[in-house]
Amino acid sequence: MSWSLRYAIKSYVLSAIWTAPVIAVVLEQVTFRIAYVHQLDFGWIPGFVVNREGTIALADYLISSSIAFVVFTFSSLIVAIQVASGQLTPRIIATTLLRDRVIRWSVGLFVYVLLLAIGIKARVDTVPRFLVSTSAIFGLVSVVAFMFLIDHAARLLRPVNIVWRLAQQGLVVIDDVYPDPIPPSSIPPQAPEDLGPPERTILHTGSSAILIAVNLKALVAEAKREDVIIELVPRVGDFVAKDDALFRLRGRGATQLADRFLRGQVAFGRERTIEQDSTFASRVIVDIAIKALSPAINDPTTAVIAIDQLQRLLRTVGKRDLRNDWIRDGDGKVRVIFGTPDWEDFVHLTFREVRHYGAGNFQVVRRLRAMIENILQSLPESRLPAVRQERELLDRTVEKLYMFPEDLALARIPDPQGLGGGSAPIQMPSRPAK
Repeated sequence: MSWSLRYAIKSYVLSAIWTAPVIAVVLEQVTFRIAYVHQLDFGWIPGFVVNREGTIALADYLISSSIAFVVFTFSSLIVAIQVASGQLTPRIIATTLLRDRVIRWSVGLFVYVLLLAIGIKARVDTVPRFLVSTSAIFGLVSVVAFMFLIDHAARLLRPVNIVWRLAQQGLVVIDDVYPDPIPPSSIPPQAPEDLGPPERTILHTGSSAILIAVNLKALVAEAKREDVIIELVPRVGDFVAKDDALFRLRGRGATQLADRFLRGQVAFGRERTIEQDSTFASRVIVDIAIKALSPAINDPTTAVIAIDQLQRLLRTVGKRDLRNDWIRDGDGKVRVIFGTPDWEDFVHLTFREVRHYGAGNFQVVRRLRAMIENILQSLPESRLPAVRQERELLDRTVEKLYMFPEDLALARIPDPQGLGGGSAPIQMPSRPAK
């Protein structure tokens, strides 16, 4: 099994909600049959002692309540997906909702209790007493889990929690893609080597899809073994059509590398995922912000909440070394060329669309200016020219949109809250005369 197939299976399982119920089915069958066949009866658990009629009533209650819990959970999830995709962005379905562990394992618990109750009712005269008491305890746990699930789902769908989760995932990806801190400005960047034309070009032979992940360790090891340089043509997140260039190979061993092995080290999917895509978290948060700014929704406060997390992501990536397209082996030789977004890519993604759609709103322009001022004070000088350009563009935009001098002056004040956090510069109180 190739790495790309294993990765695709893993990615699917992580975003599939049916895996937890299936695990619950297997676990219930194993535990119930072992306890029933071997008659592992440890007696009644104190406080959960029932007679035959009580056992039947308990099983009926557990069956009906578990079915109700499962139906309500899936119905609520469908409604949540519709509301979240309409109000925020459809891209949070796979990245946030379907991967939520509380929802998945709550459904697994309900299915386990349901099957356990069915097994007890079918063997009411011979089932071990310990299982009956255990099922009663699981029934109480299910009620508590259901109440917690309702509260969790309500909190999960709040925009502040959605964008915070996306930012958390984005920070993990940034740590993985850009692990090194930015070097001192006195260290000049290494000039790219002149590699010349490639000896071989390997095309993408599968169906057209999005490049979602790459097994860099295997590519570096194979390139070192064959003494070649492997260039991955598309970036993670790029759409790759059939017969597009996928790899370019340079070096004496370029003809020795197997096409099947190389194609097996890249994973494709129908849509972008967040695991190795360093800009995708910012992309989704920007989508949430600009949808909130649309005339149909008109929710600038949600856009301000999104800008809070964009500032968090941009500050983090601004402190990392982004010059890692040239991946070297332990001997310092270039082995893999793997393109990743640079600083300007992150800056443009963070500012341009939000400014374009939100420049007419006081909250947005003031929050954008506060983010710019914060970044200018916290990042090294090498990162600042692109940010200063965004400040200049913001100034030119507000000058064009705000006709009244009072509105223009208000729009030029940085405010971390958008509007209401400070509309005038702080003045020190005058000292009383002695």
